[in-house]
Amino acid sequence: MHTDTERCVRAVQSKDARFDGWFFTAVLTTRIYCRPSCPAVPPKVENMTFLPSAAACQQAGFRACKRCRPDTSPGSPEWNARADAVARAMRLIQDGVVDREGVPGLATRLGYSTRQVERQLTAELGAGPLALARAQRAQTARLLIETSELPMGDVAFAAGFSSIRTFNDTVREVFALSPSELRQRSGKADPRRPRIPGTISLRLPFRTPLTPDNLFGHLAATAVPGVEEWRDGAYRRTLRLPYGTGVVALTPQPDHIGCRLALTDLRDLTIAISRCRWMLDLDADPEAVDEQLRSDPLLAPLVDKSPGRRVPRTVDAAEFAVRAVLGQQVSTAAARTHAARLVTAHGEPVEDPLGGLTRLFPSPQALAALDPESLAMPRSRRTTFTTLVAALADGSLPLGIDSDWEAARAQLSALPGFGPSTTEIIAMRALGDPDAFLPSDLGVRRAARGLGLPSTPAALTARAAGWRPWRAYAVQYLWATDDHAINHLPA
Repeated sequence: MHTDTERCVRAVQSKDARFDGWFFTAVLTTRIYCRPSCPAVPPKVENMTFLPSAAACQQAGFRACKRCRPDTSPGSPEWNARADAVARAMRLIQDGVVDREGVPGLATRLGYSTRQVERQLTAELGAGPLALARAQRAQTARLLIETSELPMGDVAFAAGFSSIRTFNDTVREVFALSPSELRQRSGKADPRRPRIPGTISLRLPFRTPLTPDNLFGHLAATAVPGVEEWRDGAYRRTLRLPYGTGVVALTPQPDHIGCRLALTDLRDLTIAISRCRWMLDLDADPEAVDEQLRSDPLLAPLVDKSPGRRVPRTVDAAEFAVRAVLGQQVSTAAARTHAARLVTAHGEPVEDPLGGLTRLFPSPQALAALDPESLAMPRSRRTTFTTLVAALADGSLPLGIDSDWEAARAQLSALPGFGPSTTEIIAMRALGDPDAFLPSDLGVRRAARGLGLPSTPAALTARAAGWRPWRAYAVQYLWATDDHAINHLPA
């Protein structure tokens, strides 16, 4: 979008927050870069240039605006709506792969050479993977500086910097302030900020509108005891992370999602934030989604009533695939019971002083070692379950944010007991395909019939062609017509 100068200028002059994260405005005279909605007086058109990423701005020598804080913009919705190499690379970089495995590790996961990855990212984003990861480290450092009382040395290494000198230089270059000055500004801005020992509190931004009832309602209604809970107006769950474990509490607010994290290793902060944003679909573009769905006159009233519905996703694709099999042909309550038994028997214990969470969801390796006869389910579903966890455990079925959606569908469909519905729900909620569709789902068919849409799978699929590429969001609107617990915020 940054190449459409006229459209970018209009967005900046109107301070349109819908375009935050889509592109960044770099001011040639002040050498500052801003988000489109920056409240400052817009610069002259001839002094503006537009870049596709914060990393590209930083690499070109611009520093972040202290007023609009462009580093805290929602992520570009483009990376979650595409399945090509660049989009998959961006999702992996946000998940901290470059910091953990380097550019060679990123290239290996994508199946390309490092030179190809560098070339593709630079061509589209104006920066290579190292610069993109550096920009993310700077943002994490700012969060830790402003929301914790950690010593600066601990902040540097928790944010992923290899040395304190690099940390200091990067913070000064990006924010035009030293780390100590950033912390002082933060304290003066809000001296009453509540600090709970051992936790980090922050705000997760999103593009408005956002209707939270089905998003949090779905997560709360399907919560596995010990792993997830709804407490004090927040969805809470345990997290398995690369360097340790964590507990997150996510609270819906009108203009942001409140996020409180307790981590055993602060190096996991960036990854934890990325996975929470992914789970809540916070980088979606609701304007584009709703505009497309409103083109169907039978869907339009649902969109107008509750615009901005998101797809409830997951923090762990393998976990969700296992839970999808446990939920085959049973009620929500029965699926929770099956999952709770597995968690009690095989989940790793965690500490949660602020709530009632006790365990991590079992890893595929732990589940692959269990006795199939201990599973209280029909023999055919036991076979489905054991085949799935074996494939997940040995790596022959890689499921994650970087998965090729169609390749993953083909692998899942080849497993015994995997029909279109199970495959599509995994593609929708675990892999993040915005066009996943469930025409044979009972709730979707019942809602379609009530709205006057075709209710047979083939006819509904044909009608849904006009909803592409956002059919997963159409499913959320259809599900929301039912008075089910998944569609309401818990009391």
